[in-house]
Amino acid sequence: MKDLQKQLIIWRRHLHQYPELSYHEVETAAYVEKQLQTMPNLHLSKLTETSVLAVLKGTKPGKTIALRADMDALPIQEETDLPFQSKHAGVMHSCGHDAHTAMLLGAARELSARGTDFAGEIRFIFQHGEEVAPGGAVDLVAKGIMNDVDYIFALHVHPDYETGQIALRSGKMNAAGDDFQITVRGKGGHASEPYKATDPLIIGTEIVAALQTIVSRKMPTFDTPVLSVTMFHCGSAPNIIDDQAKIGGTIRSHNERVRVASREQLEKIVHNVCLMHGATASVDWDLGCSAVINDEEATAYAEQAAIAVVGEMRTVPIPEPLFIAEDFSAYTEVVPGAMQLLGVYNKALGDPYPLHHAKFRLDERALINGSRYFIQLAEDLCPT
Repeated sequence: MKDLQKQLIIWRRHLHQYPELSYHEVETAAYVEKQLQTMPNLHLSKLTETSVLAVLKGTKPGKTIALRADMDALPIQEETDLPFQSKHAGVMHSCGHDAHTAMLLGAARELSARGTDFAGEIRFIFQHGEEVAPGGAVDLVAKGIMNDVDYIFALHVHPDYETGQIALRSGKMNAAGDDFQITVRGKGGHASEPYKATDPLIIGTEIVAALQTIVSRKMPTFDTPVLSVTMFHCGSAPNIIDDQAKIGGTIRSHNERVRVASREQLEKIVHNVCLMHGATASVDWDLGCSAVINDEEATAYAEQAAIAVVGEMRTVPIPEPLFIAEDFSAYTEVVPGAMQLLGVYNKALGDPYPLHHAKFRLDERALINGSRYFIQLAEDLCPT
């Protein structure tokens, strides 16, 4: 395993230096495919231009499991002092997908080397486009990648947990993410004569305030969504009342009924506030992936593997569901699955910057734990 640890770092650092955005992972996919071609017993295919599937088939009947890593990076300018910084300006692996890919390559290397004298089938999914809704997982599911799969598993690195920890949760895990853009249309005018205008800025501020009642007053307290208004654009000069305002934000939820109801409430509030002021509005939605719900039985297998890898004391619970979105839900909607978290924080590296931060960094000593976790799952579910 010491040799594997070194190789994981080599893979991860190469990927970190050459990040590619969602649906443009051409060189990343080629690099992954090249590494997989050196491993015995794997059947390789590409269901999309920038994804790679490796299949390891046993000679005995048994379960089919899938292990998934995402490969895309984010449009962020890296601000770390790492010697292997991104060489692509404005693009960075600030969500750990370079680590995910390296860890799954490591699992594929070790498992393929043991031969085919085992029960079942193991699918190693190197996925494109996780960061752009609704996500590359949707493409792969549509192409049949989950056909005959019994369980699917994934790990996501996370700086809230220390290196050596694996954090688990059954049930609600990641949220559905739906982004909105509201356009309020009023009547412009001169700032000295506001009574002659229908001011979309004032109307927009009332809409923003009223939207807060969706969470606080319209939804059940035991299943409340998160609604954040993050953009408000109106006006171009201090003496002009513009005729249009644009408001943007997102709704995150773990319950499909609440998800739909939240969107309905938002549209009702927007149109009624505008009606009251004699203005009009439109609401445009960018509907993301659905919520990730970890299967109870799959999570039990995940816990068993985690304990075998890091021990019972360092297998820790995730206390609350996350409100970040994840297209892993496309898989778990069709087969039982579980996505869990891998601790990558080491205080010696400094402050634990969050995922998607320009200074995000991870402890590479954690990579071996991720590979070993995938290997253990395969050995438990597809035994020799």
